[in-house]
Amino acid sequence: MALSGDSGGADTAMQTVLVIGGAGYVGSHCCKQFALAGWRVVTFDNLSTGWRDLVKWGDFIEGDILDLPTLKAAIRATTPDVVAHFVGLTDVAGSMADPASYYRTNVVGSMNVADAMRAGGRDKIVFSSTAATYGAPQVELLTEEHRQEPISPYGSTKLIAERMLLHYETAYGLRSVALRYFNAAGADRDGDTGERHHPETHLIPLAARGLLRDDYVFTIFGEDFDTRDGTAVRDYVHVSDLARAHVAAADYLVAGGISQAINLGSGTGSTVMEIANAIEAVAGRRLQRRIGPRRAGDPAVLVASNQKAKRLLGWSPRPLGLSEIIRTAWRWHSVTDHGWVGPKTPEILQPRLVT
Repeated sequence: MALSGDSGGADTAMQTVLVIGGAGYVGSHCCKQFALAGWRVVTFDNLSTGWRDLVKWGDFIEGDILDLPTLKAAIRATTPDVVAHFVGLTDVAGSMADPASYYRTNVVGSMNVADAMRAGGRDKIVFSSTAATYGAPQVELLTEEHRQEPISPYGSTKLIAERMLLHYETAYGLRSVALRYFNAAGADRDGDTGERHHPETHLIPLAARGLLRDDYVFTIFGEDFDTRDGTAVRDYVHVSDLARAHVAAADYLVAGGISQAINLGSGTGSTVMEIANAIEAVAGRRLQRRIGPRRAGDPAVLVASNQKAKRLLGWSPRPLGLSEIIRTAWRWHSVTDHGWVGPKTPEILQPRLVT
């Protein structure tokens, strides 16, 4: 069966990336960046949380990472030079309420990806990981050497997947770059893709919701942290800059690089109050807000050191910083209203077997 969107006769000299989860927020931005860098892009997604209209770059295969035969068929059909693996459940609170789903998707699913790659003779993967693998920070600027003691099932499952990939390199030669995100934020500068989750749990889309809807009040969780204004400090990096890092990581692996774990962050932090004030300034309207209690496990400050990314990948975020993040995010949400589109329509997804 031909791939959806296949125009036939791909350039054999062009490198191919299979983007697993390419219909989602970060994945779709990465698809665009890989395409701009001259890669042939194929998206693999079950559309349970991703969106078909965000698959704009290259071919599409509908399938689930828990379906190992379909994964193997996709690898066999596309013979990717690199696999970029974005699929995962990511909400900390959700992982506390339903850890089984997180272990199934994030651990078993990632093992399926790795096993499908082994079966297809593929040996390079860029893995979407998280700062949640560190747990409670012992220092304000986290390096990759910080001890990893996750405090949620979400962080634990991502750490297990990281370690599995390292063991697969030792045993099977599967090389990986695990990119530990801090806070991906913003939207595509051209408006081609942006942040659209259901349910929405991310700070900036929720602030945009508060500006666009009279029936929603933005909540700041805690104002008694030991920070400059009492609200928590987080490291925000533009999602398009994250996408550039994935291309750089793929190039690193193609050039023969060994497995690595690398932080992706800006190296500086913004408070929740500063985010709220910044989006007010961009939108030119008042944000309804209230103060709620601290959430369990929320550290006061969580900021990345990105020196390893600079050294190994030649990557650093563009200098426009928070203003560009807020401007692009506000434009996406105010024009599209995609941040709170409601539940995805229930549907039975038939995996596409490709040959």
